[in-house]
Amino acid sequence: MSRTAIVNGRLADPAGSAVAPGTILIEGDSILAAGAIDVPADAARIDAQGLIVAPGLIDLGVFSTDKPAFHFGGVTRAALMPDQSSPLDDAGLIRQATRAGKPDFWVHPIAAATRGLAGRELAEIGMMRAAGAMAVGTGRQWIADSGVMLRVLSYASGLGLTVIAHAEDGGLTGNAVATSGETATRLGLANAPACAEAMAIARDVMLARETGAAIHFRLVTTADGFAQVRAAKAQGLRVTCGTSPAYLFLSDNAVSDFRTFARLSPPLRSEDDRKATIAAVSDGTVDVITSSHDPRGPEDKRLPFADAAAGMAGAETLLALSLNLVRDGHVTMNRLMTLLSGNPARILGVAAGDFATGHAADLIFIDPDAPWIIDSTRMAASAGNTPFDRVPVQGRVRRIMKGGMFL
Repeated sequence: MSRTAIVNGRLADPAGSAVAPGTILIEGDSILAAGAIDVPADAARIDAQGLIVAPGLIDLGVFSTDKPAFHFGGVTRAALMPDQSSPLDDAGLIRQATRAGKPDFWVHPIAAATRGLAGRELAEIGMMRAAGAMAVGTGRQWIADSGVMLRVLSYASGLGLTVIAHAEDGGLTGNAVATSGETATRLGLANAPACAEAMAIARDVMLARETGAAIHFRLVTTADGFAQVRAAKAQGLRVTCGTSPAYLFLSDNAVSDFRTFARLSPPLRSEDDRKATIAAVSDGTVDVITSSHDPRGPEDKRLPFADAAAGMAGAETLLALSLNLVRDGHVTMNRLMTLLSGNPARILGVAAGDFATGHAADLIFIDPDAPWIIDSTRMAASAGNTPFDRVPVQGRVRRIMKGGMFL
């Protein structure tokens, strides 16, 4: 196989302690070696020109495959949520989804835990696993029936799959569109208490303990929710959690003018919960930062707040916004790449997300100081519904490599 050496780069390896000068040697579509290594005489050289070289981002839980947004943001692998026009509850749909990104990025489908995501009857998880599903998901909804959730966790555990769960007790959230508090009261929005999240996590943690299953709470957004996750981890349970930049950098104040671009699920939380989310990233409680990419057009967003669809376009802003955590001293660059690449790869069980020998040569070249302004009217995504419109950021992906080839 042909060999290629990426030289003059600064390596942000999730397995490392600090960004360091180094070389990455690629053979075929895989990484052969990385670090302070000698370059073979027969290897072609690529000059990284001092840029940070990092694993391609693995976005754990997107609702849409979006090539322009993924390439802009450095996403090389996306775990696709089962909430599609036809829910991913069938082996044929899983096979179709795995092909959706070729040859531009990898798609790892998340199998629907129940038929039609209705929360009542288990889907054919085993057949979907054989067809390429890399995890099992409850979708946008919490499974209210504890017996059904117990069976989902048991079956998934037997197949070696992680269950990716939505963490809001549906009996409390109902038709709520906001978090209970001053903002929701002032605007007259249907709201639900933030404790709905912690209550959902508490039940599912107990079921995970009972079954020994691995469970990942895709978006945790409240202080009480993080307390539940910390306690579960302290007990040695196979529990992980994620969050997204919206909950790190925005509070429910962002909906004060009925901005539907800030209509999310879970809803934006209080300022205290926002600070708790940053603290959870800093102390290691959070395992994954995801974009939760869900581009929505005018037909979904130009509506009264309560009628607008929840979701935001986040793939192309994921890295730039997350780099604020590095600049503010909450995490190191290497830790950030663990959150964006290394841990998502581990949860999905894919050989990617770091510079280990034999892992996929999916790489991004980052200029961490490049300034730009998020503009919803000019986004690469299929729709520009971002609550970060007109926010100045720093950090751009200059080049992207998938399987050893530049895109």
